Amino acid sequence: MSSDEWELEVRPHLTPYFVYATAFLIAAAHIGVGFLLKVGSSGVVFRTADQVGIALVGITIAAVTLLLARPRLRAGAAGIAVRNALAYKLIPWSEVVDVSFPVGARWARVDLPDDEYTAIMAIQAVDKDRAVQAMDRLRALMDRYRPDLNSHSASS
Repeated sequence: MSSDEWELEVRPHLTPYFVYATAFLIAAAHIGVGFLLKVGSSGVVFRTADQVGIALVGITIAAVTLLLARPRLRAGAAGIAVRNALAYKLIPWSEVVDVSFPVGARWARVDLPDDEYTAIMAIQAVDKDRAVQAMDRLRALMDRYRPDLNSHSASS
């Protein structure tokens, strides 16, 4: 689907800032430690490969951390497309039972049949008013595409 066909697109607002800063600090710390390995003598003989290895471990951990900045929600006539840290899932409206934000939860979710659900990491509690607006817009789309579902859950 092209981006023109999505009526709603939501990404987390605050979390990416923390994720980018954390990834930078992890990479910088490992690169710094790798650089300083040969400074002074501790009785252990470090080689250039050890320095490069520690730097690469830090860069790898930082890259994995950056996956937490990926979440996105798209909604449109085709359904709800959820991209979390690792997975992408397109949920057709026919499978959607409800969209909710349970009390105490960190992010919203799409409720599916048989008491299953898919987390929506793009709508996060830490975003407060933005999360409320995103849920309102998502519920409006749900009312349009699933008029047979009248009420929303009490936990949302």
